[in-house]
Amino acid sequence: MDGAIAAILIQDGITSGAIYALLALAIVVVFTVTRVLFIPLGEFVAYGALTLAMLQLGHWPLSVNLLLGLAALAWLMELVSIVRQPDRRQRWAGELAAASVRTGAWPLLVACLFWALPQIGWPPEDLPQTVQMALALAGVVPMGPLLYRVAYQPLAASSALVLLIVSVGVHFALMGLGLWMFGAEGARADGLVEGAIDVGGLSVSWQSVVVIGATVAIMLALYLFFGRTITGKALHATAVNRRGAQIVGISTTQAGRLAFLLAAAIGALCGMLIAPFTTLYYDTGFLIGLKAFVGAIVGGLASFPLAVVGALMVGLIESFASFWASAFKEVLVFTLIIPVLLWRSIASAKGASHDEEVDS
Repeated sequence: MDGAIAAILIQDGITSGAIYALLALAIVVVFTVTRVLFIPLGEFVAYGALTLAMLQLGHWPLSVNLLLGLAALAWLMELVSIVRQPDRRQRWAGELAAASVRTGAWPLLVACLFWALPQIGWPPEDLPQTVQMALALAGVVPMGPLLYRVAYQPLAASSALVLLIVSVGVHFALMGLGLWMFGAEGARADGLVEGAIDVGGLSVSWQSVVVIGATVAIMLALYLFFGRTITGKALHATAVNRRGAQIVGISTTQAGRLAFLLAAAIGALCGMLIAPFTTLYYDTGFLIGLKAFVGAIVGGLASFPLAVVGALMVGLIESFASFWASAFKEVLVFTLIIPVLLWRSIASAKGASHDEEVDS
């Protein structure tokens, strides 16, 4: 391997690692706030990319139908909750109106927007790509909090194992719905920018620059959100101490919805960013999400910086493994999780024995 090949592999590894880093951050956010291992995050990657591809082909995205279905199911669950709770029944009109706005307002607005644009002479396939991406995000991202309301909120107090089983079930359900909505054929989306730049004799595509730039911008936005805003601090407080957050009046339900909203937005955007590089299928996101999960494990599902470092490591290992042993690149990537878990297990055992010595 010469220097030129190594530079190309490093470029590819950093580009892939940037996507894995964003998804790892989403996994950590959801897990720390809700104790849910968000396995269906990969489906949001596929949904975002394939919804954008359908818009560019001029087709009605069936993901909007799924959004409306989730909204209707969430509204029915809110109705049942109002009927079953006496304190909410006493003010049922206001509660029902608030639930209707919370669950149905945005999905109905999105559906009307998708229907109205062609009627007024603005078919989605003719719109600028940034507008197409915004439309695709509007049709996919609201599924996050609706999914939390339908699948996870009723079991929020359950054990982490129960929540994991629910995540597995939601993953298979969304994957089957993805096959119904998008079919078995893969699709690609157009890149935001074409061409490449020459950096020290290495040709770097502008789309790779966009991916890395978007990753840095989103990480900075998340840092400012968690460190400078009241909502972000409340979400961080829920992640640090869920019971303490409840005691001081922070709604863990609202925190869960917000965490799922952020995860859905990051997942859908990542799918749109990588869609120009590779053909995405309805089930492609699962493998991408698993690689991001490996990065999140490096951070112990708690540390944002370590999750980013782990995700970049995964991207680089995958890139070099595809050159040296392409048939085993997935095996090599997932094998990375074994020494990390062993190291954390040994460190945990040493910490426990030290605490026992101090107590004695």
